[in-house]
Amino acid sequence: MFLYAQALEREMCLRRHYIECSRVHTLYIGGGTPSLLPTDALKELFAAIERNFTLVPDAEITIEANPDDVTPEWLKGLAGTPVNRISMGAQTFNDSLLKFLGRRHNAQQIADAVKACKEAGFNNISLDLIYGLPGQTLNNWHVDVESALKLGITHLSAYALSYEEGTRLDTMLRKGLVQEADEELSRRMYDYLMSATEKAGFLHYEISNFALPGFHSRHNSSYWQGTPYLGLGAGAHSYDGLHSRRANLPDVNAYIAAIGDVPHEIEELGSDELYDEFIMTRLRTSDGIPLNELTQKDRQYCLSMAAQHIGHHLLNIKNEHLCLTKKGIFTSNDIICDLMK
Repeated sequence: MFLYAQALEREMCLRRHYIECSRVHTLYIGGGTPSLLPTDALKELFAAIERNFTLVPDAEITIEANPDDVTPEWLKGLAGTPVNRISMGAQTFNDSLLKFLGRRHNAQQIADAVKACKEAGFNNISLDLIYGLPGQTLNNWHVDVESALKLGITHLSAYALSYEEGTRLDTMLRKGLVQEADEELSRRMYDYLMSATEKAGFLHYEISNFALPGFHSRHNSSYWQGTPYLGLGAGAHSYDGLHSRRANLPDVNAYIAAIGDVPHEIEELGSDELYDEFIMTRLRTSDGIPLNELTQKDRQYCLSMAAQHIGHHLLNIKNEHLCLTKKGIFTSNDIICDLMK
């Protein structure tokens, strides 16, 4: 960890001017399992951050954690850092499904972790859930959502299971050992998710994200609004806010050994690519696409492609914003593709 921390600070020093503003409003410690880091190492990391950047007083500072890593001792050490938001990958409250996914924790440990966070003074807590798991029933999903909401969390992210190429699940799918969830079942799961979170007072502010008022993820919202961001570390991504994206290569050893800039790739975005990304990110949010931020040509194109969906009540226009309707959310991927170039 010591060598990696040194490499992180070297990259901070080298790239701290990648985005114009050195004042940090949101910070997200994720990618892998940062909850495995000793809190002393986290404190060193924050010391390096504060030597190179300025954390504003009300900055949102999130750390990802596995429920089984959240112990009173870890939380006590975490209280000595600027972290004020904890995001945990619960995935499900079904112990059989957790075992199938290869997760180390069980359902009771999720509840215990949330309780421990609150007792340690961390009240801004987010959980991640997955639906459409092999063998997962609608009743299983009801229990998952209800169990999460009963814990008194402030934020919930829920994602449909995706089969990423090269993963164990993808191999099992191709061998016929598991089956993808039925489309109608996934639809009913998502419909229940929306109704249950609304009943609990959560705002559905992005397709996969729900939060109590005032607790939306400011960090993730920055991505969806096209805000420039700096990603540090092996595999981290950055965006200059204009037309360039950068991805550090994920090789940790090469990252540590780098002299000067770390190994990376840069993608230059053309006008059509920037338009497509604008459509994709904005339409995922409850605010929708701000039409007045498009060029006249792009606005005309967008509205012409949206016309059929407006006619089918899948999109509507509110205060110069093109938004998905509740009905439209269920076919959002198709709608986004239709509006893109």
